[in-house]
Amino acid sequence: MPRRLIRHRDHDRNRSLGWIATWWIESFVVHGRGGVQGMPITYGDEYTGFIVDCYGMDAAGKRYYNSAFFSRPKGTDKSGLAAALVLFEAFGPARFAGWAKGGETYEFLGQVYTYAPGEPMGKEVRNPVIKIMATEEGQTGNVFDNVYYNLNTEGTPLHVLKTAYGVDVGKTRIILATGGTITPTTSGAASKDGGLETFVVFDETHLYETPTLRDMYSTVSRNLDKRRKEGTWFIETTTMYEPGAESIAEDTYFLADMIEEGKARRPKLLFDHRWADVESIEKIKVPDPLSPRGERLETEEEYIDRLRAAFIEAFGDAMAWQDVEDMIDSLFDIRRAEEDTYRFFFNAVVAGKNAWMRPTIWSKIGLEHLMAEAKAAGTKLGWLPPRAGDMIALGFDGGLTSDATVLIGCRISDGYIFPIGIWEAPDSKEAKHWQVDHQEVDAVVAATFKKYKVVAFLADPPHWRDYVDSWENKFGADLKVKATDVKPITFETARHTEMARVVERTETAIKTGELRHGNHKALTRHVINAHRWKRAAGDVIGKDRKGSMKKMDAAVGMCLAVEGRARYRKQFKDTATGVPRRVR
Repeated sequence: MPRRLIRHRDHDRNRSLGWIATWWIESFVVHGRGGVQGMPITYGDEYTGFIVDCYGMDAAGKRYYNSAFFSRPKGTDKSGLAAALVLFEAFGPARFAGWAKGGETYEFLGQVYTYAPGEPMGKEVRNPVIKIMATEEGQTGNVFDNVYYNLNTEGTPLHVLKTAYGVDVGKTRIILATGGTITPTTSGAASKDGGLETFVVFDETHLYETPTLRDMYSTVSRNLDKRRKEGTWFIETTTMYEPGAESIAEDTYFLADMIEEGKARRPKLLFDHRWADVESIEKIKVPDPLSPRGERLETEEEYIDRLRAAFIEAFGDAMAWQDVEDMIDSLFDIRRAEEDTYRFFFNAVVAGKNAWMRPTIWSKIGLEHLMAEAKAAGTKLGWLPPRAGDMIALGFDGGLTSDATVLIGCRISDGYIFPIGIWEAPDSKEAKHWQVDHQEVDAVVAATFKKYKVVAFLADPPHWRDYVDSWENKFGADLKVKATDVKPITFETARHTEMARVVERTETAIKTGELRHGNHKALTRHVINAHRWKRAAGDVIGKDRKGSMKKMDAAVGMCLAVEGRARYRKQFKDTATGVPRRVR
């Protein structure tokens, strides 16, 4: 199951108010929209697990997370889940009240929950102020519609709160008997509001692209800090963002990258993204031992089976209220763009406009994919990680502050790409004050020459000219392949004619499977961030826009390392045997 779940390193589902939250929701909340409107909610393991994770806490009863990110395809009732959490935050025992010895009870509307020994007990939020953020003026949105239905419709379990407990249920706001509120709020209202929110829903944050919506997100999420000691938090529900649109969902995805790479300090984000790992909605070739070439085009039945499996992967528990055959039929609507299918139905990362490398193409040469293929074929990959003494080519691209500095290796024997060093600011907010440690980078370069047999080294010199000159003096004479006789390491990537050929060579090597990589997260992020820019001499790669905080320098360093390898192989390959001959 392709799922990216990022939690606190000490996360323990036994320490969570999510168990009583799930009980409370399933006991008192019904579906508020669609064909299941009015029916009780019943969660499977996946959605239950997410709720339990949201309320995870440490041994002192303090929340692990002040924000949660829940990314699923269209039609998975993300808004319904958010609405259920709104109701629990408004009326349920949503805050820590001590540890149970066992046997203690909680009662609400005649239903009783019994705590297990060691389980955290809950209490109601004092004066809850809950905001459901809307993307357009005058819009209440799916989340509030679900809440309104539960409180205003006769026959629902929570309708009694309106009739007997004094909850004032309006179409534009709900006022609790205790004075708390549930309000759908627009960007204009948020900017004027001092805000004492205890819980906030940001629904469909892949749409939060405009400066106004981004400001609304910043203002309201900042308001939660005012009552942080009370356990305030917010949830983002979203479908996969459009790369380059600068949405809040894309920002959160970037934060998740930084957390996984250890570059975010004291993160308090729960990140849960599920998608389908599909290569294309077109037919593909499959292994066939009876075919002379060992492969054939898959049949229509095999193709449909693959699409069916992809939907089941992406939708998970939500398949309980979906018809997979109807969804497959919708894929063949010629008016729907392939990228939209990936984003909305499979919830998969797609390449942005002008993106240089599609994620699916890059993943095909990753060791995870190659090992899975080998296992399926009953063979072994026969791969070893880079070892001391390996013959490699190096690529270097240097920055100072906002750009990353990278040193990338490419093994001559098999085209294995591996980052030796990627130096970048811990997070984008610190980029203005961060500067790479030149001496550290210099030391890593020297150590690399000691560890490996470096036969080529191409380095882009801006901001590093003195160091590149020094490296040429120290190591240039021993390189088997030189950029030029006079400057054996210096390679100006700004010379578009030559750089376009380098980019084309690397792109071709990736697409033909000549190269491979170890699924290194930072390298992958840089490669996917790289955008194609047309120049008179050909296509080069760069950032998605000037001033962008999305780093792609490792993609440039990789291209230079691959170019060094290609030049070595061209210069020293024995054409008769196809094996690099001994270099004297």
